[in-house]
Amino acid sequence: MRSLSLSLSLYIYHHTSIPAPCTPQCRQDREAYMDSTNVASAAPRPRAPCSLQAALVRRAAVVRTTTKNATTRPRSLRLSCKAGDDDDGVDRRDVLLGLMAGAGAAAAGIASNNTHGSSSALAAPVQAPDLQACRTPDVPATAADPSCCMTYRAGLAPPAIIDFQPPRASSSSSSPLRVRPAAHLVDSAYVAKYERAVALMRELPDDDPRSFAQQAHVHCAYCNGAYGQAGFPDLDLQIHNCWLFFPWHRLYVYFHERILGKLIGDDSFALPFWNWDAPGGMTLPAIYSSASSPLYDERRNTAHQPPSFLGLDFSDTDPDDMPRDLQVDQNLKVMYRQMISGAKRRELFMGQPYRAGDAADPGAGTVENVPHGPLHVWVGDPTQPNGEDMGNFYSAARDPVFFAHHGNIDRLWHVWRGLSPRNTDFADADWLDASFHFYDEEARLVRARVRDCLDPAALRYAYQDVGLPWLDARPARTAGAGAPAPATDGVVFPARLDRTVRVAVARPRVSRSQEEKDEEEEVLVVDGIQVADHLRRRKEEEARRSRRRRGLASPTCWTISELTGTLRSWCRSFRGAPATWSPWTASVSRTLSESSAARAR
Repeated sequence: MRSLSLSLSLYIYHHTSIPAPCTPQCRQDREAYMDSTNVASAAPRPRAPCSLQAALVRRAAVVRTTTKNATTRPRSLRLSCKAGDDDDGVDRRDVLLGLMAGAGAAAAGIASNNTHGSSSALAAPVQAPDLQACRTPDVPATAADPSCCMTYRAGLAPPAIIDFQPPRASSSSSSPLRVRPAAHLVDSAYVAKYERAVALMRELPDDDPRSFAQQAHVHCAYCNGAYGQAGFPDLDLQIHNCWLFFPWHRLYVYFHERILGKLIGDDSFALPFWNWDAPGGMTLPAIYSSASSPLYDERRNTAHQPPSFLGLDFSDTDPDDMPRDLQVDQNLKVMYRQMISGAKRRELFMGQPYRAGDAADPGAGTVENVPHGPLHVWVGDPTQPNGEDMGNFYSAARDPVFFAHHGNIDRLWHVWRGLSPRNTDFADADWLDASFHFYDEEARLVRARVRDCLDPAALRYAYQDVGLPWLDARPARTAGAGAPAPATDGVVFPARLDRTVRVAVARPRVSRSQEEKDEEEEVLVVDGIQVADHLRRRKEEEARRSRRRRGLASPTCWTISELTGTLRSWCRSFRGAPATWSPWTASVSRTLSESSAARAR
C-alpha cells in the first residue's frame, strides 16, 4: 500500500529583495544563537529564536509574515488518482492524505527572498565530508556492491587535499575548449574515441579512484547517506532536492570528462549530452544501445530502446499508442513549463537552500523534478527490484548514459541563465562556499566549491548549438470552468485517497496590481509527503504488463489537476521507514490569473 501525508499552502514570492531589519533584540538573539552552535559536538542547530525569524533565511529561504488585513479566499485544489476496474492487487490509489496543523494559517503569508545580495546572518555552507568517516550507506540488501565510499589506493594514507583551480584564461592554449556534442548527432570517429575512453576506465583496478566502479561510487556517496554532514554526522549529506543539485553534478561530470580525456591522451575530449529537449533527441541515443559497446548497460528498460519515444513527464507507464507528433508537442510544453513559466525565480528553478545543519531534501527545482527524475526512471530496468541502474540514486551512475543525461541538465542550467535578466544564480555565500570532494584526472583528491564552477567557459567547455524548440511551446490558455468546485466534505485526515479529494487552500491575496504581479510570483507548496511501501516497482510493473495483456487501462499516479506541474519522485530510501519526498513547489500565478479571467467572461 502507498500512503502519503502532506501539507498544502500558497505563498507569494517577491522577485526583488526586501531586507528584513534586525533590531537590537534581534542582534542579541543572533549572538546567543551563534553561541549555541557547537560544531565540535556535532549537535544539530536548534531552531532560531522567534525574534530572528524576520532576519534569518532558513531552509525554504523565505521570510513569512502574516497579512492581518489581507482578503483571502479558499481555492479548490483537486488531487486525483484514477485506475481501471482490476489492479491485480497493486492499489496505487492507497494514498494517505494528512493536512498538517497550521497549513491554512501559513497559507495567508507573504514570502520575500533574501538570497539576492548579502548572505544569511549565519554563515553555514555545506562542507566536503571526511572521507575516512564513510559509513554503511542506505542501499538495498540486494545491491551487488553495497559500498559507496570514495576510495583511495589500498595500503596508502588518505591523500592530501588540494583546492581546485579552474583553468586560467591565460593558459587557454594548453587547455583547449571542449565542445560537448549532442549524442544523437555524433559521427563514428567520435563514438570510437568515446568507447575507447570508457573501456579504459572500466579496465582500471577497482581501488583506482578514476575507475568506472569508483566513479559510480561518487554519486552514491553524496546521495545515499554514506557520509554525514561535516560537523553534523547524524544528518545525511545529500546533494539532491536542493540548491546543490546543479553545481554538484556540473563538477561531477566535469571531473569524469577530464579523466576520460586523460585516459586516451586527448585534452579536447568532451562528453556527449542527451538532447532530450529537442525532437531529434527524444529517444535513447543509439550510441548506448549496442550490447557489445562499453557504453551499454544491461540494466535498462528493454521496452525503451531506440526507436522508443520518451515522455519527459514519464510516470512509470507508457501512454497507449500516443502519436509521435502529440508526444513531441507534450514534451515541448513540459519544457516550456519547467524552463520558463514555472521557473521565474531561482528557488523554483534551482531548488531550495540547504545549509550545514539542515535536514536533507528541502525542495527540488523544476528541472530536477521533471524531466530529470522521470527520465532516470524511464531508462532504469523495471524488472530490477529498485529500478536499477538509472532508476535509483545508488546505482544511477553505473550506466554511462547517466553522464549524457546530466550533460543536458547542465546545459539547461546555462540556457536558463540566458533566458531572462532575472535568471541569475544565488549570491548567498552559503551556496557559493559549499564544497565537495572529487578525484581529478591525476587521481588527486580535489576540494571544489560551488563558486569554482559557475562559468562553463572558465572550465573550458561549451555545448553544441542545437536550438531550443520549446521556447515558443506555451500551452494554450486554460478554458473557463465556472466557479471552483467546493472542497470535499466529510474527509477526515489522514485518509485513503480512494476517490477524488478537493482541498481548499487560502490565497495570500486575491487582488494584486499589475506591478505587484510583475514583482511577485504566487506559488503552491506541497510538503510533508510520506509514501509507504516504496519498494514496489517490480510487482507494479508485473501488474501493468498483466493489464496490458488483458486490454485493461493502466492506473495513473495521483497528480495535481491545475496543470501547474507534476510531482514526481524516484525512490532511494531502504532503511525501512516510509520514504519522505522533498517539498514540491510550483508557480501558479499564470494558472490562477487565467482561470479567474475566464470565469469573469
